[in-house]
Amino acid sequence: MKKFFKEFRDFAIGGNLIDLAVGVIIGGAFNKIIGSLVGDIFVPVLGLIFGNPNGLEGMQIAGIQYGNFLTAVISFVLTAFCLFVFIKAINKAKAALAKSEEKPEEPAAPAAPTTEELLGDIKELLVKMNKK
Repeated sequence: MKKFFKEFRDFAIGGNLIDLAVGVIIGGAFNKIIGSLVGDIFVPVLGLIFGNPNGLEGMQIAGIQYGNFLTAVISFVLTAFCLFVFIKAINKAKAALAKSEEKPEEPAAPAAPTTEELLGDIKELLVKMNKK
C-alpha cells in the first residue's frame, strides 16, 4: 500500500500533472479573453453589417439557429488561431533560450607537430651539440 501512495505522490507532484493543471487554468482564462473578443467586438461589428444588434446570434431560417452556430465557429477559429500564435511564440522563446544556454565551443587545440617537424628539431639539436 505504501508503494501505491508513493507512486501516486510522484504522479501528482510530477511535472506532467502540474503542467497539465497550469495549462487548464491558462486555457480557461484564455477562453474568457476570446469569448470577450467575439462577444464584445466581433458580434457588434457583424451586427452593424447584418443589421442585427446581436450580430449573428438569433439569426435563423425555419427555426434553425445558424447564427449561434456561426458565432461558436468564429469563437473556435479565433481561439485556435490565438493558441497557435501563442504556442509558436513560446517555442521560439524556448529555442532562443536553449541556444543562449549552449556552451560556446572551445577553441581548437593547436595542431601537434608533424613527424618531419620533430625530426627537423632533433637534427637541429644534434647539430648544435656537435658544434660545442
